[in-house]
Amino acid sequence: MTQQLMNRQDAERPNEGQSGGAVPSILHGAPLAETAAQGVLARYEEWVRRSPEAPAVIDGKHRWTYAQLDEAAEAVAATLAGRVGPGDVVGVCLDRSAALVVTAVALARVGAVYLPLGPRPGERRIAAVAEDIGVVCLIGDPAVLTEYHDAADQVELPVSGEGVNAASSVVAAFTPVAPGARTAPAEALYAVLTSGSTGRPKAVTVAEPALAALVDWYREETGLAPGDRQSLLIGVAFDPHLLELWSGLTCGAALIPAPDEVRWDPAALTDWWREAELTVCVAATPMIEPLLDRPWPQELKLRHLVVGGDRMRRRPGLDVTATVHNAYGPAEATVVTTTHAMRASDPDVTTDDAPPIGTPIAGATVAVTDADGNVVARGADGELRIGGTCLALGYLDPELTARRFTTPPAQLAGLERMYRTGDRVRMLDDGRLVFLGRLDDQVKISGVRIEPAEVEAAFEQHDDVRSAVVTAPRDAEGRARLVAHVLPAPGAIPTADDLLTGVRAWLPEQAVPSTVRIVDAFPLDANGKVDRSALLKEAAQASGAVPSDAAVPEDATADERLVLRTVRDLLGRPETTLDDNFAGAGGTSLLAARLLEALEKATQVRLRAPELLRQPDLRSIAAVLDKRRAAARTPGS
Repeated sequence: MTQQLMNRQDAERPNEGQSGGAVPSILHGAPLAETAAQGVLARYEEWVRRSPEAPAVIDGKHRWTYAQLDEAAEAVAATLAGRVGPGDVVGVCLDRSAALVVTAVALARVGAVYLPLGPRPGERRIAAVAEDIGVVCLIGDPAVLTEYHDAADQVELPVSGEGVNAASSVVAAFTPVAPGARTAPAEALYAVLTSGSTGRPKAVTVAEPALAALVDWYREETGLAPGDRQSLLIGVAFDPHLLELWSGLTCGAALIPAPDEVRWDPAALTDWWREAELTVCVAATPMIEPLLDRPWPQELKLRHLVVGGDRMRRRPGLDVTATVHNAYGPAEATVVTTTHAMRASDPDVTTDDAPPIGTPIAGATVAVTDADGNVVARGADGELRIGGTCLALGYLDPELTARRFTTPPAQLAGLERMYRTGDRVRMLDDGRLVFLGRLDDQVKISGVRIEPAEVEAAFEQHDDVRSAVVTAPRDAEGRARLVAHVLPAPGAIPTADDLLTGVRAWLPEQAVPSTVRIVDAFPLDANGKVDRSALLKEAAQASGAVPSDAAVPEDATADERLVLRTVRDLLGRPETTLDDNFAGAGGTSLLAARLLEALEKATQVRLRAPELLRQPDLRSIAAVLDKRRAAARTPGS
């Protein structure tokens, strides 16, 4: 800590190039620990030798020791050996499970590049990835592979089919790399997809030293050690799951895969923390914020909660027994770049201000610059740039890498390059950063960065669509949702439901709009471009023109009216009816969590995510709610 303060003092000295001796918005994290030179695979293997019988994965009643996990990983590596090697990209279509952990270790052992796609990425998304990226094979349940890979050379992998999210069988499907597909550098450990403005996802590659530096910070902050239970909660298509997975394995802790319903239901999340005896957890901000609005569950073993992916709007209260870390970081800077720890004993615990995103982790440097790349004084707004060990290798697209990974400002000439985040921030006098929003059209939906252009391109793949424009209106609490404004092709009469079904094959869940508006034309501004602000106004007027109880049958029950009104508000779709399916109408996992919260607040009845998601339509959800309310009113029930 002393060295970190010394580094901050160095950065705070007046810069000769700035008038008036203003302190520049530059801050260096602490120096890297000596262990940073040791990679994550070597650290994991050290725990295999030191504590082979310690639990590595605990999935309900199923347990795998470090020795059993390593034996399975060695068997998978032997199966893949000679067919994949350094720089070869392997797409992984598995959910949170022992099989996923075994696969990650095996790919690191053979030197292949781990590309997490999630358990059900969609056929068209897989096909697009295979066309753009040099994917030599896909690993997953045969049922999720595209026809292209069904015709490939498939080899069954010796991994366990046990666990709450596990696939019954797992294969590696090998195909030739598509002509013109981009390949990864040999030193890459993993790659992740981020939303692309061209309408195609772009891949970021990260080397092992960057991830090793991150898990060093995590271990120091959380004290993660043997005997601890680390969450495996984050969706596998998103890079924070790599922090969870490798932090647990490199600290001798046990990984605890979360049941899928936990990611939909904040109440189920806290029950899981208690039942699984979690001690350290990583979670998305939108999932945690509802918990901060209610009494914090007591008697938890949870010591540390690392939260990120979206702007945190409030601080934890006095009753929160865990240390909550507000984390910020793009995939281009290896998951986490800055953090701010919050405890119940903090002097500012009762303030209403949104918490800052904090200061840089060890090995990272941050700077705030103006539009010309000059460092601004502290207190001024500007774009956040990141440098240091945390940086990714870059995108697989060299031109995009050159645009976003740029030469550092003159005051930071010691760095080789810095990543332009596109995020607007302000550095306070004490060096802490405050997040202010985006500088471009990119938005955050449920903690995931989304390029509207990628969503627009997915709609335009449909034969009935001439063009599409996507906007992101915000509700009173500042949460964004996606609205697609679709201009049909001549003679076509598409429906919103058909279009949503089509785009789900292209997009991750968070990028699927909650509302589709069919329009006759797009409003244009003075420059002849689509006037997005006018589209937002049109959508708001269309929404406001339909009363919340419109199109509700006169004999609708009170619970049917409550469910319908709440869903319409959450989705921004006043045309929704009781016969609509929640997911089909645009509902996502985090919107389902907000629906559960709203219904509980109105009725004091708590539904669980599976009860909601199994229902064919909103009328059925209301029937379940009504049945539960009746049971609660019955004495002795």
